[in-house]
Amino acid sequence: MDLVEGVGESSSPPRSFGSCAVYDIKNDVYNRLVETGNTEAVTNPELLREQLDSHFARLPASYGLDIHVDKAEDVLLHQKILVRAKDPDNRPVYHVRFLENYWTRLDDAEGQHDFNDIPTSKAGGSLNDEGIRHDVSHSLIHEVIFSTIDKPKLLSQLSALLSDIGLNIREAHVFSTTDGYSLDVFVVDGWPVEDTKALHEELGKAIARSEGTWSGSSHSKSAIEKTIVARSKPEDWEIDRRLLKIGEKIASGSCGDLYRGMYLGMDVAIKVLRSEHLNDTLEYEFAQEIAILRQVQHTNVVRFIGACTNSPHLCIITEYMPGGSLYEYLHKNHVVLKLSQLISFAIDVCNGMEYLHQNNIIHRDLKTANLLMDLNNVVKVADFGVARFQNNGGVMTAETGTYRWMAPEIINHQPYDQKADVFSFAIVLWELLTAKVPYDTMTPLQAALGVRQGLRPELPENAHPRLLDLIQRCWVAIPSDRPSFSEIKVELELLLHEIEDTIEASKGS
Repeated sequence: MDLVEGVGESSSPPRSFGSCAVYDIKNDVYNRLVETGNTEAVTNPELLREQLDSHFARLPASYGLDIHVDKAEDVLLHQKILVRAKDPDNRPVYHVRFLENYWTRLDDAEGQHDFNDIPTSKAGGSLNDEGIRHDVSHSLIHEVIFSTIDKPKLLSQLSALLSDIGLNIREAHVFSTTDGYSLDVFVVDGWPVEDTKALHEELGKAIARSEGTWSGSSHSKSAIEKTIVARSKPEDWEIDRRLLKIGEKIASGSCGDLYRGMYLGMDVAIKVLRSEHLNDTLEYEFAQEIAILRQVQHTNVVRFIGACTNSPHLCIITEYMPGGSLYEYLHKNHVVLKLSQLISFAIDVCNGMEYLHQNNIIHRDLKTANLLMDLNNVVKVADFGVARFQNNGGVMTAETGTYRWMAPEIINHQPYDQKADVFSFAIVLWELLTAKVPYDTMTPLQAALGVRQGLRPELPENAHPRLLDLIQRCWVAIPSDRPSFSEIKVELELLLHEIEDTIEASKGS
């Protein structure tokens, strides 16, 4: 992979994205219902507004992003379905309606063109302007909405139920309410007639036949999150691109782009490889990254959701980290960390890196731009684009990573191991202490040449002496002399306890 200087990929959210979007759509829905003369809006507008407030408050922000103002009545439908689901005798509540006729030209490779109202020939195709016949495929699209108590593997249960009666899922929008109910909207084809009465009856029969209860206990996590965590087979990670909603771009790299998106109602980060850059080397690295991500599951490692592996449409989907990267947190906001917060961040990184090293994985690009935060400021190791399994007999690629954080043995094209990540951690720890970019007066190449000759960032004068000592031991030139992440973590945890005890003692005096 080409070595490119930069801060790397980040899942930092656009600040206008979130609760404000839901607030706007909620008001738009209300205004639309008033404009169209909806009965509830006319007879009791204040009650309707209160009901909308309550409805949107129960659902995640992603729900508001899925609502089309032109279909404001859908919100009232969803609200009534959720109300019905509170009665155990109704569960699962399900609603079926016909959406559209869908025509697809069979000679189109992508099969994406809509040919509504196409005049057909007796042979069952369509005639273009030159009178040439094109075969078309006709599908009827229906919508099926479910609501019940949220529980583990609910999405799998519903998907299997739809499949059993011959329906193909085109889209799925999965939401969990704050009080433990699900609202699952499926767009399907495969039912041969527009009329929904028979489909409704068939769903009822399938529900009666299905094993297991439909009234589980309430859980804080959504059904889709539990389903994702429970996946184990490799084929379970292949994602249908039709179920993936790609939103706005949030970062760019040398061979791909990072987007915020939605997958089955959940916020995700989507790393998309640009098709024009694809070659054997890049596809191999893509496969390596997925192989590693499939193996890791830890509180301090960004969670892998799935991947699309059908070339040329290659992408990797991970959990979305709304707190953004440590790089942005430090340098864009010019944050000076309290000592206890600094050490907590460092311990999070150690936990993630210790786990990776215990599983024989070298990250090879550890830096603040690849350390992301969730809403609770928990730091997670991310971006495994150049990570590799440790191979005792193989030779690791030289100059892999980013120069300002790169260990001297990698720069010097010498054999290296997991201790190269420890060197990078020393630079990260220095960054946390100083809130500065390492070697900020030098070009990346100048910094690399300096590190080869023993250059290190200037240590701050007023920092805790034990942290300064740890940094210096982590960035020594001889890799074997550097401590392991297990040893570093023990030191940092001990120091954090001492600092917290000192703070508590000072409060009591």
